[in-house]
Amino acid sequence: MSRTRTALLAALAMVAATAGAAAAAIPADIGTAAIPCTVDYKVQNQWGTGFTAAVTVTNNSAAKTSWAVKWSYAGNQQVTSGWNAKISQSGTAVTAANESYNASLPSGGSVSFGFNASYSGTNALPTTFTLDGVTCNVDDGGGGGDPTDPPTGSKVDNPYAGAKVYVNPEWAAKAAAEPGGSRISNQPTGVWLDRIAAINGVNGGMGLRDHLDEALEQKGTGELAVQLVIYNLPGRDCAALASNGELGATEIDRYKTAYIDPIAAILADPKYAALRIVTTVEIDSLPNLVTNVTPRPTVTANCDTMKANGNYIKGVGYALNKLGDVPNVYNYVDAGHHGWLGWDDNFGASADMFKLAATAEGATVADVHGFIVNTANYSALKEDFFTINDTVNGTSVRLSKWVDWNRYVDELSYAQAMRNQLVSIGFDSGIGMLIDTSRNGWGGTARPTGPGATTTVDTYVDGGRYDRRIHLGNWCNQSGAGLGERPKAAPAAGIDAYVWIKPPGESDGSSTAIPNDEGKGFDRMCDPTYTGNPRNNNNMSGALANAPLSGHWFSAQFQELMRNAYPAL
Repeated sequence: MSRTRTALLAALAMVAATAGAAAAAIPADIGTAAIPCTVDYKVQNQWGTGFTAAVTVTNNSAAKTSWAVKWSYAGNQQVTSGWNAKISQSGTAVTAANESYNASLPSGGSVSFGFNASYSGTNALPTTFTLDGVTCNVDDGGGGGDPTDPPTGSKVDNPYAGAKVYVNPEWAAKAAAEPGGSRISNQPTGVWLDRIAAINGVNGGMGLRDHLDEALEQKGTGELAVQLVIYNLPGRDCAALASNGELGATEIDRYKTAYIDPIAAILADPKYAALRIVTTVEIDSLPNLVTNVTPRPTVTANCDTMKANGNYIKGVGYALNKLGDVPNVYNYVDAGHHGWLGWDDNFGASADMFKLAATAEGATVADVHGFIVNTANYSALKEDFFTINDTVNGTSVRLSKWVDWNRYVDELSYAQAMRNQLVSIGFDSGIGMLIDTSRNGWGGTARPTGPGATTTVDTYVDGGRYDRRIHLGNWCNQSGAGLGERPKAAPAAGIDAYVWIKPPGESDGSSTAIPNDEGKGFDRMCDPTYTGNPRNNNNMSGALANAPLSGHWFSAQFQELMRNAYPAL
């Protein structure tokens, strides 16, 4: 059994406070010692079109030098004035932040504020409150269950909210050494644990503990998230030779004992308990079990093998279970990208596959904090000049060669739809999505500034699309790509963050065969002369020439990514 995400053990009670007043209060049987904070919300006075509310917040966690309480209304309530807090409202979401004179909130201390608001219809009380991103009025589950489960109150809803994100010094040094690279060398990127040796450091480089120690230094007195890529499954990436790994198809026991267990042990060190550790779990694995197996035309023998032996499912489940037992770890599972899973026969089946893995090897859906899309890929974040619902001369955009019957045209719409699908099949309604925007900017001189010509559906789509790849299935060192949106927290509904998990400048794979001891093969999709296969509809690969092995520094690509950045540098 594994940790559970924050969930109310009892509904917030609506009780009579004074005559004509109502309150949202914690159930009487939940002790305050078990919860990180309590919020007492009382409607003191109410009339036909408005009301006055009083709010008292008690902090049961570490002392704070500033604070912000958030809640959302179910109706049309609108705050009109307030006192003892800076109160703002966006839609139904309300934020009450400290004034300068009441910023200090000690452990065990309380602060009160109030406001007037308007409403019409019913004035339903808010049901969920957060203090600095942590859900209040929620028990930590200390009455039984798995003793390895962490207290749920130690988790925040979005690990990126209100936090700095770790800057990998090794990547930053490479970026800064490039002409113009200092413009982005301070950006946070993922730390890839792509082989067992990476745990202790490869060729004298930083190991996992080194990165976590440096993260503590960068953290200072605030919050900090550190992003780790868990990427070493047996028979890894069964459909792409360039990213094959060190473990053979049957080495599931070695994956567990020599890779996941040591990582989990390090992450569980109390020394690192103050970090928010984000793990992106095994990219390019589970979707292959849907799209690249018999009887699909894109089948590979390796993917058939991995589906038959179950080691992708077992490996991901084991990783989620063991890492999910660490109180400050946030697991995000890879969910492909719209140009892979956006078709009807891939979309739902992939979500089901994710659920299968999330309930294997002792894991539960509660071990999944969210999902990540577009990892190390190039799909545009948002296409502005055409939508999936457009038609040209009566012909649907879905019939264009580029869209090719896909249901989605960009990553933002795909991520939000995939999130809804995952919640519908049993994942927590609070899961968040990450979108890797490290290389999907598609700026520069080739970036369209308006819709394409309406001569045909293809001229319309091709003339207006930001994504300039030859085909959606092209994934290796794509020519013309640029840096995308800079990492940021909570940029859109259902999205926890835009992230740079793939460090810009690190190759996707070599353009020609290069002997190596890393288990990495030569994939023709990285060869600029390759004319394609069924996975890219037999188109040219669109790859840059003279690329090194995957993960190795590719200066020419880094320079092109900066030139074509959008937003521009």
